Amino acid sequence: MSNGDSNVITGGTLAEIEEKRSSARLKTFSKTLFNWAAGLLILFALWYLGGYLIERNPATTHFADFGPIQTLKAFPVLWEEQTIQNAIQSSGYRLSIGLGIAIACGIPIGILLGVSRTFRQLSNSPFQLLRMISPLSWEPIAVIVFVTWNQAIIFLLAIASVWPVAFATAAGLAKVDPAWFKVAKNLGAKPWHLLTQIILPAILFDILTGIRAALGVAWIVLVPAEFLGVTSGLGYSIADARETLSYDHLTAMVLVIGIIGYILDSSCALAIKRFGWHRGIDQR
Repeated sequence: MSNGDSNVITGGTLAEIEEKRSSARLKTFSKTLFNWAAGLLILFALWYLGGYLIERNPATTHFADFGPIQTLKAFPVLWEEQTIQNAIQSSGYRLSIGLGIAIACGIPIGILLGVSRTFRQLSNSPFQLLRMISPLSWEPIAVIVFVTWNQAIIFLLAIASVWPVAFATAAGLAKVDPAWFKVAKNLGAKPWHLLTQIILPAILFDILTGIRAALGVAWIVLVPAEFLGVTSGLGYSIADARETLSYDHLTAMVLVIGIIGYILDSSCALAIKRFGWHRGIDQR
């Protein structure tokens, strides 16, 4: 067989392989999209059934606004009144500052836990004790210590989300081969080089995983923390709708919280898959 014939056959084979791969990726994407849509349709159907049963029951018919149709009708009203936008802006500010503080503190603490045995042994019991305290139980103390409710809420978010970041960072560092550090030191690496060239790239996957967990914790703490003291935010919007018996607005804001939380978590999952070196692990 001539070289030209061999190249044609090889090219054809490679084209077929690439076509099969593209077809497999398309099938996987289609299946994922179908399951995603089907899951939401099932949830909506159950929600509609629950609303229908509430409306048909004379004892609960005045709660019929919890149903999906009334809730969806409330969205344009809330949007035109700027309620959704203002709530997202206020809560987003508190979340970003609180989570930023948790990340800025949690990563160095996690690195110290991973590299220093003395620090790890001394801090284990107090850190575990603090980690097991419910973040919302700090609320009375935070109100006394901090001047404004904004500062108190940011503190609650930070104290709630710092531990997932710290312990995930420490767990990632524990998996790093110590030989890497010995080789780097023999080659003349400075502590700064060890941190930026070995430690952080090696544990980036674990850091991002910890941030994803911290975001989930902070998002859960944010809403009840905003029930009291503030006049803005997603939690306040729910409390205000409850006080005014606007059940459709209440359910709409609950749905907004779920949608935003889903988007934030999905964004973290994509960041893990994009920047983490464990490319083959699916975080969903």
